[in-house]
Amino acid sequence: MSVVILTVPPEEAGQRLDRWVRRQMPGLTQGRLEKLLRTGQMRVDGRRATSNLRLEAGQAVRIPPLPDADTPPPPPTPRPRPVRESEIRALQAAILHSDDHLIVLNKAPGLAVQGGTGTDHHLDAMLDALAGGGERPRLVHRLDKDTSGVLVLARTQAAARFLTAAFRARDTLKVYWALVVGRPPLEQGTMRGALAKEARGRGERMVVNEEDGRPAITDFRVIDQAVGACAWLDLRPRTGRTHQLRVHCLEMGIPILGDGKYGGQGAFLPELPVARRLHLHARALAIPHPKGNVLRVVAPPPLISRRASSTSASPWPMPPTPSWAGKTPDNPSRPRKEGPGEACLPSLSF
Repeated sequence: MSVVILTVPPEEAGQRLDRWVRRQMPGLTQGRLEKLLRTGQMRVDGRRATSNLRLEAGQAVRIPPLPDADTPPPPPTPRPRPVRESEIRALQAAILHSDDHLIVLNKAPGLAVQGGTGTDHHLDAMLDALAGGGERPRLVHRLDKDTSGVLVLARTQAAARFLTAAFRARDTLKVYWALVVGRPPLEQGTMRGALAKEARGRGERMVVNEEDGRPAITDFRVIDQAVGACAWLDLRPRTGRTHQLRVHCLEMGIPILGDGKYGGQGAFLPELPVARRLHLHARALAIPHPKGNVLRVVAPPPLISRRASSTSASPWPMPPTPSWAGKTPDNPSRPRKEGPGEACLPSLSF
């Protein structure tokens, strides 16, 4: 096979490079694609690129020669298992908002957004159940498997392009709730720490690396002291790096409860059996709507997280009633006050 140059059509702009290429080349595995990008064999407009690059109309994607057809094929990707009726009902019950342009879900913890190695049950395999006779909804952003809360789906290709552009331009405001082990040194402030991917013995992790990392900024505020040694935080990322909130909390010395990947044993409390899962919840989102104005959505925490009391097995305190104080989402790219203890949080109040 020779070098192939593919041009991105206007109707497919805004898609991730890896997903777009794999649709053009169904036999190309994600692992092989990542290697081609790392080694510079696959390029966009003649430049190196990463798998999460959002494509623009007219860009030229270079695909290098791939193995011949007689090369033994890689192991097949697990097929999604059949979706159960109970899962469809649960998915429909998780809808927080729905209109002709988008759907907003309260994603359950433990549900992967997309498939991968060893993952045969995920949200992407269930989206046909939300089509309602129209187009199949499209993912426009992601949450980690173990993170619950607000997740936006586009109903049309046009809405997907609009929403993807809004997330890329950071023209959104995201609010997360987290339970952390310990208490931050300040009641509120801003955490800044550039993040880079680092290979470890058991896979890759994100680490703070000011020389090679990408800028990452998180505003935080202590809402309350939770049960036992936990604190309840309001986290508002100004940037959208992989595992940003988990790494920033760890850097403050307060790993998110249940986050063994980053916090190790320090992220668990023996007296809290439910602490084995990650206690990170995408609480609220403000985002421009494709038809104008701003859509604001609030997601209740998982039920297991709301049965809190001084004697409960769950460490979450009872959530307060949220109120949207601002009329427009705060633009995370807008300059804000810096420095410890300053009032640097956006206009959403909880």
